[in-house]
Amino acid sequence: MAAALTQTDLPLPLVAKGKVRDVYDAEIADGAFAGALLFIATDRISAFDVVLQNGIPDKGRLLHGMSSYWFDTIVPTVLPSHVLAATWDAFPQHLQQKLAPVRAQVDGRAMLVRRANVIPIEAIVRGYITGSGWAEYQRSGTVHGIKLPEGLQESDKIPGGPLFTPSTKAAQGDHDENIHPDRVAEMLGANLAKRIADAACALYSKAAQHALQHGIILADTKFEFGLVPADAEHHNGELLLVDEVLTPDSSRFWSAADYAPGCAQASFDKQYVRDWMKHAKLDKAAFHGTLVTLPPDVVAKTHEKYAEAYDRITGRRFV
Repeated sequence: MAAALTQTDLPLPLVAKGKVRDVYDAEIADGAFAGALLFIATDRISAFDVVLQNGIPDKGRLLHGMSSYWFDTIVPTVLPSHVLAATWDAFPQHLQQKLAPVRAQVDGRAMLVRRANVIPIEAIVRGYITGSGWAEYQRSGTVHGIKLPEGLQESDKIPGGPLFTPSTKAAQGDHDENIHPDRVAEMLGANLAKRIADAACALYSKAAQHALQHGIILADTKFEFGLVPADAEHHNGELLLVDEVLTPDSSRFWSAADYAPGCAQASFDKQYVRDWMKHAKLDKAAFHGTLVTLPPDVVAKTHEKYAEAYDRITGRRFV
C-alpha cells in the first residue's frame, strides 16, 4: 500500500478541515462551477470522535469512489445532491492547471460541490438494533426515545423499520447527542423535519435493497443535508444531500451470509478500529489528549475491510 495522505496543501484557500475531509474554495467566479467548493477525502480515520495519529492508506480514495457510486445511482432517484463534478477530467481546465503540481492529493479523492447551508442534524437511519441503539434499548426499551417491542435481541431487524433516529451535529472533538425525531421538528420546523426524515428513510431503503443484492446488510447509516441558496434562513430552500454518503465511515455494513442475531456482527467499517481501541483500553474515557497510533496489522485489516465493501457494493475491483 502507498503511504497514507493525512494532510493536504493546495494552492487554494482552505475553508474547513474536518475529521476526514479538507474543504477548499475552488476560486471559480462564473459559469456552471461558480462558487464551488473542493472536497478532498483524506486517509485520516477517527474513532470516538477523535482523529487518530496515522491514517489508512487509500481510505480517502475508497470513500470517494463509494460515495461517487451512490451519488450517481441511488441518490438522484430521491433528491438532488451537492455534487457538481467528481473526477479530475470533469474539473474546469483552469482548475486542473492550477492543481497540476499537487494532482496526487486531488485525483481520485476530490469532488467539486455546490455551497449549501448545512443543516446541523445527523440524519441517522437504523434498520437493525445495534451500537448505541442497542445499548439504549437494553436500558429503557427505546431507541432515541422511540419505544420498541420487548424481547428484541442485539442485531435484530427493527420491526416496522427503518427508523429515523437523528442526532445533533457536534463540533469536532465534541460528541453528537442522540435525540428524538420530535426534537428535529422543534429545531427546524415540522415541514423541513419531515422532508429530511422522508428523504433519509427513502435513501436508506433503496441503498439497503441494493446492498443486500450484493450480500451486504446495511444495518444503519447517517446522512447530512443542506439547503440552497446557502443563506436560506427560513428552511424553505432546495434540499440537497451533502458530504459523503453510504460509506464504511458513515454506515455499518454486515455480511448477509454470516448474519446471526443475538450478538454483535463483524462489519466492513471502522468498527474494527473501535474494537481494537476498546481492547487496548483507548476508548472514550481514555483519550484526554492521548495521540493514538494504530499498529500496522490494524491498518492493513481496516484497509481490507473498506476495500471489500467497495468491491462488493459497486461490483468493481478497487485498484
